[in-house]
Amino acid sequence: MSYLVLARKWRPRTFETLVGQEHVVRALTHALSSGRLHHAWLFTGTRGVGKTTLSRILAKSLNCEQGVTAQPCGHCQACTEIDAGRYVDYIELDAASNRGVDEMTQLLEQAIYAPSAGRYKVYMIDEVHMLTGHAFNAMLKTLEEPPGHVKFILATTDPQRIPVTVLSRCLQFNLKQMTVPAMAEHLAHVLEDESIEAEPQALRLLAQAAAGSMRDALSLADQAISYAAGPLTAAVVGEMLGTLDQHQLVRLAQALAAHDAAGVLAVADDLLARGLSFRAALGDLATLLSRVAMTRQLGQAPADDPQADDLMALAGRLSPDVLQLFYTVAVHSRAELALAPDEYAGFVMACLRMLALVPAPEAATADMANAGQHPGSSEPSEPSESSESSESSESSESSESPISSGKPDGSTVASTKGADTAEMPPGRALPEPPLPGPSRARQTPRSAQIPPSEQATAEKEASKDAADTGHSLGPDSAGPDPVRIAPREHAAPVRDIAVEPPERAVAVQGITVEPIPGHAPAQHAPTEIDGPPWDLDDDPIPDADFAAAMPDDPVDLPIRSAELSAELAGGRRSRVRSKKPAPDPAAMTPQAWPELAARLPVTGAARALALNSEWVAADDTQIRLRVAIRTLSGGGGQERLRTVLSEHYARVLRLAIEYGETGEDTAHAVSEAEQARRQDDAERAAEGHPLVQALGKQFGARIIPGSVRPA
Repeated sequence: MSYLVLARKWRPRTFETLVGQEHVVRALTHALSSGRLHHAWLFTGTRGVGKTTLSRILAKSLNCEQGVTAQPCGHCQACTEIDAGRYVDYIELDAASNRGVDEMTQLLEQAIYAPSAGRYKVYMIDEVHMLTGHAFNAMLKTLEEPPGHVKFILATTDPQRIPVTVLSRCLQFNLKQMTVPAMAEHLAHVLEDESIEAEPQALRLLAQAAAGSMRDALSLADQAISYAAGPLTAAVVGEMLGTLDQHQLVRLAQALAAHDAAGVLAVADDLLARGLSFRAALGDLATLLSRVAMTRQLGQAPADDPQADDLMALAGRLSPDVLQLFYTVAVHSRAELALAPDEYAGFVMACLRMLALVPAPEAATADMANAGQHPGSSEPSEPSESSESSESSESSESSESPISSGKPDGSTVASTKGADTAEMPPGRALPEPPLPGPSRARQTPRSAQIPPSEQATAEKEASKDAADTGHSLGPDSAGPDPVRIAPREHAAPVRDIAVEPPERAVAVQGITVEPIPGHAPAQHAPTEIDGPPWDLDDDPIPDADFAAAMPDDPVDLPIRSAELSAELAGGRRSRVRSKKPAPDPAAMTPQAWPELAARLPVTGAARALALNSEWVAADDTQIRLRVAIRTLSGGGGQERLRTVLSEHYARVLRLAIEYGETGEDTAHAVSEAEQARRQDDAERAAEGHPLVQALGKQFGARIIPGSVRPA
């Protein structure tokens, strides 16, 4: 006797032996037990999930000599001949080779005759989606009202190509793809009965390669038995399938986690030497990364997983964001592998891309060291040259920016911030104060750019020059020395502004401007100021009111501390417009929804959905709308409307669409009502016009409804 392949030898003969399709088995067994038999069934699903097997078991249940039963005997003439494929009343038709209207007409002409040996004449049409449109139309009438002795079983892998007129005449059952654990368990049972030893990991590899098809899994098992010529081990099966060994896969993931480029290239060279598929390797890597991510999220690996220890180790080394990045690169690189010069280069570049997008630990350590920080610490370890220069800049700035405190007697006391009193050499420009905000530490005053040795020399020369010219830098000095203005800390930036000394001392906001004895203020045209950061045209304190409110004694100058302080210190107006709070979706009413829907920035399907929807209810997380036409929620309009509503309410919202009759609380209904009202008003106004009334009296004229257009 010739060898019978495992896929045929182990084809299920009863509903109990069928694996992975419990939902279909339950429906069919209940129908057979209760006698509620339909005249047409449609089985859909990918290859090798049991469509033909189910049709044969169903045909045996209908024609078994014991009667219509969910448990055929398997020994009578009908059962044995159906299993052997030679039963006269069970006709299997391949629609791929008999797809025309002539073949279908011939089949239907034979259907009217009674069965020859069985109880029912069963027609099984495989790959029914291959029939032409005329063939489908030819079978519609018979499929809807067949003779009582005829049953139709249709099978297809592409139900989308079957006309809805055929679908509506059948009971449709969607057969699921087989899971990897279910296939591995069934393979273990089959190989145990065949007296062949197999490792669990080898069976798992076969089940994964089958991609949900039990027939493919049994065929691969046949191939592995021939290839191994002995026990099925994971190494032998992986070599036969051309897949990456799990230990090598873990080694690749560990090399990526350790940023070991040499280890990654070693794995790639090994794959090239063994002639394995780089596309499959990227797919296996993405699968491993997904298992690592689930292990990290759950905190533990599955107990029955043989790689549980490796998964836990990788989960401890790879952070969630790195896992997501590696997974994305692996998936996209697998799709782009056909564009690479060769698969080896594409695989290597994909792995190097993962390493390039994640900084190496030593690189991160070097960057932190350059920034003056220890790895793993956010505090600087030692002050670097840049920090020293910043400190010297601040000290120079504080030493060269004396703060003059005004007194009632007109004297001035010069002080510095954290330093001794310093004098400004004549002719040297005022140092620029640091800009407020985060960039203050990066600003380097001009005075900080002078070395300390040169500063000391310059100060000595300046003192000597001042003594020769008769000018003194002390508080009692006289002469055309420029006025000293010391800005407070955090004050607004002082720009190059020429300031004439006043006639008497003025103290405003911690800034003292004192007169110079014997110096008369110069009369000149107003100096243009280089644009302050606040708007002078919209000052909350008018100049006239401010001048009227100024007292005779400058020491007792009243200052609006709340407003003027904020303007001088922050460089901006004190009147800050408060941001309007985001609206609450729960406060929306059905009557107010049409107005909001009409002004939402949406177009196309989203606008049609918004205008024709009715507000039902809302809370902090979800908005419910009702529409009368189901097609309005298709075409991406629902998702676009959800996005716009989330932006409007400044929160992430879900959009639930209900279907039912809508009333007058839709934007479309409101618009139509408003248009009708304006049309009625326009027609009444036209009828009341004297000319129209005169024409009506003289000629019997009347206004045709709808002919008047409102303005």
